[in-house]
Amino acid sequence: MRERESCIACLCPRECVRMSWEFLTIYWRDMLRFVRFRIALVVSLIQPALWMALYGAAMSSNLSRLSTGLDLPPGVTSVSYLTFMGAGVIALTTLFTSLFGGITLLFDKNWGLMRELLASPMPRNHIILGIGLSGVTKSFIQVMVIMGFGLLIGVRFFPGYTPIQTAGAILGVLLFVGVFSLGFLFLSSAISMSMDTPEGLQAVITILTLPLFFASNALYPIDAFPPLVKLLSQFNPLTHLVNGVRYFTVGQDFYAIGIHYVYSSSDIMLSFLALAGFAAAMFLVAWRVFQKAVVT
Repeated sequence: MRERESCIACLCPRECVRMSWEFLTIYWRDMLRFVRFRIALVVSLIQPALWMALYGAAMSSNLSRLSTGLDLPPGVTSVSYLTFMGAGVIALTTLFTSLFGGITLLFDKNWGLMRELLASPMPRNHIILGIGLSGVTKSFIQVMVIMGFGLLIGVRFFPGYTPIQTAGAILGVLLFVGVFSLGFLFLSSAISMSMDTPEGLQAVITILTLPLFFASNALYPIDAFPPLVKLLSQFNPLTHLVNGVRYFTVGQDFYAIGIHYVYSSSDIMLSFLALAGFAAAMFLVAWRVFQKAVVT
């Protein structure tokens, strides 16, 4: 017995080092699944581009007229609805991708793979981190595709930015997208571990998506919302993501669809802290669910 304990003690540092990177196995496996499932890959990249091209182009011709004829203050630019909506499409795509990111865990449960993962020496929080990082990577890919496609169809992202400012703005967008994605991926993972069928997961996600979508400033301003909805929008993580994306891609002072938007540095910092707090809270929820998870 003593000999075995000494062997374990000798191997413990190496095992700790090895296990500290085991979440990369979950990350790599999920990314391989994403790349090899070509239909899902193509749809995930084309769908947001089509949303922007069809809905954005149709609505832009109508709503952009609200900004015509306005006397703009010096230094304030007027952006089209297509540009205004482009930042919202980035946020909406990130929301949908993140909420459905945990469905891979549900498939693992149904196929018997989750039982093997939970029984392995790998810490359970590494499963959460691996799924979270793979979801963030997918969101980054989609964001870059949306921004590139948007520039091709007339979206004026980064107006008057220098190359260095553009690079910094892209990093800022990815930072907001990454933190937002982690929060909803952790939430999706917790829900997936509590569900038995994909239909149940889809029903819960649909219930979550509707209020998050409509009580946000992704596609329209929130100034005309009823007081209760306006209050809810202030606590909506999607609203804070849109604030960050518009700040970096459009600017801190602009007119859109007849409304003057001003984002201060403190406003953006508050939005980022709100997203970071949401991500931390959702990680604790997911961690608690995984600690209690039993797959037979």
